[in-house]
Amino acid sequence: MATCADILRSEFPDLDGELFAYVTGILHGGGADFESVEELEEAVGELLREVSQDTKDDGAIREICQRLFNTLQLDEGQAQRCSQVLLDAPIQLSQITDGYGDTSADLLPGLLLKRGQTSMVNAKKLEKAEARLKAKQDKRLERDSLKSSGPLVLEEASASQASSKKETRMESSGKNKSYDVRIENFDVSFGERVLLTGADLNLAFGRRYGLVGRNGLGKTTLLKMIASQSLRIPSHISILHVEQEVAGDETPALQSVLECDTTRESLLQEERDLTAKINAGRGEGTEGARLSEIYAKLEEIEADKAPAREFSGGWRMRLALARALFARPDLLLLDEPTNMLDVRAILWLETYLQTWQSTILVVSHDRNFLNAVATDIIHLHSQRLDTYRGDFENFMKIKEERLKNQQREYEAQQQYREHIQVFIDRFRYNANRASQVQSKLKLLEKLPELKPVDKESEVIMKFPDGFEKFSPPILQLDEVDFYYEPSHYIFRSLSVSADLESRICVVGENGAGKSTMLKILMGELAPVRGIRHAHRNLKIGYFSQHHVDQLDLNISAVELLARKFPGKTEEEYRHQLGSYGISGELALRPVASLSGGQKSRVAFAQMTMPCPNFYILDEPTNHLDMETIEALAKALNKFRGGIILVSHDERFIRLVCQELWVCENATVTRIEGGFDQYRDILKEQFRKEGFL
Repeated sequence: MATCADILRSEFPDLDGELFAYVTGILHGGGADFESVEELEEAVGELLREVSQDTKDDGAIREICQRLFNTLQLDEGQAQRCSQVLLDAPIQLSQITDGYGDTSADLLPGLLLKRGQTSMVNAKKLEKAEARLKAKQDKRLERDSLKSSGPLVLEEASASQASSKKETRMESSGKNKSYDVRIENFDVSFGERVLLTGADLNLAFGRRYGLVGRNGLGKTTLLKMIASQSLRIPSHISILHVEQEVAGDETPALQSVLECDTTRESLLQEERDLTAKINAGRGEGTEGARLSEIYAKLEEIEADKAPAREFSGGWRMRLALARALFARPDLLLLDEPTNMLDVRAILWLETYLQTWQSTILVVSHDRNFLNAVATDIIHLHSQRLDTYRGDFENFMKIKEERLKNQQREYEAQQQYREHIQVFIDRFRYNANRASQVQSKLKLLEKLPELKPVDKESEVIMKFPDGFEKFSPPILQLDEVDFYYEPSHYIFRSLSVSADLESRICVVGENGAGKSTMLKILMGELAPVRGIRHAHRNLKIGYFSQHHVDQLDLNISAVELLARKFPGKTEEEYRHQLGSYGISGELALRPVASLSGGQKSRVAFAQMTMPCPNFYILDEPTNHLDMETIEALAKALNKFRGGIILVSHDERFIRLVCQELWVCENATVTRIEGGFDQYRDILKEQFRKEGFL
């Protein structure tokens, strides 16, 4: 087995004697104190990088540190095994303790030495090592006590903005009657992380803006800063914010909608009249438009009598949207409104928002929704905001063209700079050309400094599939009945099956039983009648639409995996998280401080850790940015096992699924024409109901 010295000599043959002695001294002197590869790399990694003179990259240096760490751990284990010493004579401990009382503990190390053997330990070094070890133990105890004591205190978002005397005068005088929103030269931070710096946001009244960008860059934080008026908005502009996650309470649904409007008392009589007409079936399109369009689905199932907390995620989002649409604010902020909505509700929302008269700023990762709703796209990247006219597809084309032009300009300028620099270097010391050289130097100084294109890193996801194929039947339900209440059947005579080649998408309205069917397939719910058959080698990985509820938000992602799957090294946990984009300090931050998309990635890392051969995914695209959705689709297409998923994202369904199941009327129907046929069916229903 190679020693640390052997590893250093083989990897760094040019290492001089003094440096070699220094590094080996650190390794052997503090070997017992290195608890992880990171600590060892922190101690000697930078020095080894300098010695290598850039011949080894960070990955190679880390690999060497890993080998050194493993060697030190092995040496320590052998030293412990070899620490037993054969005594020359028996020792009567009872006699020693009788004679020396409490001081006997200090004598034992000396007694354990052989006759004539003296201690070679340097007392001062030993004292320093013990002090260092005690400090480390105290630090660990303090860290553990902080984790376990009291609620988690998260970092907070903050915003700052340059003041404008002109705007202040107009605001104080009451002359500003414009409903356009202009927020100039502002910064937004989350704790110590800067999300936006020197940004400008201009929203023209009556236009619909889609806010896009990678997960974790600050889209949700920006909406919160606007809604809380941490950024200056004219006081006469009313704002309403619909957040990603909608909590429920005891307020009845209709009451909840009405309470959101500050002018409720003046509208109360009008609301009673309109509701009475609608309930009596006498409502006409124009008379009941303000309420009927918003409450149509709620009234069909008498949802207006239920407390808000009893709604599913999809119905809570509908209720939050109903509150916002009824209030008709001047600036409507929507944060991923399509999350947990069914396809029918999304199509209705698209149609309704296209006729919206005031300003909308919406965060969404649904390309089709943005193409249908947005008149402009705002791209958040590199701590700034860039605005593009047109829908999402137009934004993608213009952005690509801008990046190509930027790269061409940068490369042309670099060539021009090199050409001038060659002239300067050639005639720098030529007295006859001195004036020309000075002129060229001044020219270089005046050239604007162009930057290369800042390309966003590619998102890569991979689902492990190192398992053997096995023959059907894999998973099936045969003539299954299921209900929560005997008076209301969720399913009757349900028969479905799937195998390792399946790519199935389940669609249907909120409350139709999609999630219930997934739980029956997994065996979490038992059929009232009928049979569930699963292959004995079947190993299911499940992603819940409420996956955040399954994560411990008070600990880091690394700790989360360590508790769920103990017995592995920290490196293995970090590698697993890194496969889903949770790397570096993100893996060590409390899960509660991560964005919605980053929490989803942690849930994916947790789900795939046991290497399932069949995935059941309930709304897996919720909160994910578009690049991650694309990467997820590619990963699922490469996966060799079976997939059943519930999704509302049309593009994602088209990328992944080969089979479409519609959940309605207490059964599941397969649609041969795929998503196009299902969309046509919904549009025809809307036409019959008068929504189109």
